[in-house]
Amino acid sequence: MPSQSVLEQKKAIVAELSERLKSSITGVVVSYEGINTEDDTKLRKELRENDVKYTVVKNTLLSRACEEAGLEDIKPVLEGTTAIATSDSEYAAAARILCNYAKDHDNFKVKSAYLDGAVIDMDTIVALSKLPTREVLLANVLGAFQAPIASFARAVQAIVDKGGVEACAAEAAEEAPAEAEAPAAE
Repeated sequence: MPSQSVLEQKKAIVAELSERLKSSITGVVVSYEGINTEDDTKLRKELRENDVKYTVVKNTLLSRACEEAGLEDIKPVLEGTTAIATSDSEYAAAARILCNYAKDHDNFKVKSAYLDGAVIDMDTIVALSKLPTREVLLANVLGAFQAPIASFARAVQAIVDKGGVEACAAEAAEEAPAEAEAPAAE
């Protein structure tokens, strides 16, 4: 029978893990079996740089934390070596990094994931992993916003290059009678 202090430590770990699951917007559960220390260090560094918390955890403790967090559907995959990566700020970061890592390492496998408190299937995890980073998405949106403004600026510059509004109006007036006479000549 474990001592009372060990039980209290385990309860604290479960409570902390449960709170982490509840407060995060996304999480990915993986099997990290068969990776060496050097690869693991690189993986953890990349996860840290993207504000993803990565923890190796006992299956029983994670199972109890999932119960408390309302993520019971993750429990069937909790066997073997298990680690969990959670993110509080970006939806796709953990899935993108871990799925890319799993492609290069045969023994490393993504087991399950959740998104906004709901467990998602593997197809959704893969789709989520293919999303670009937040910065790339923001750059695309800003590019879309800037396109009409840039087109307008080019049009205004073309008017200035032709000699201003008066020159463009005079040129348009000269072209208009010539166009009107062409159909009448036929």
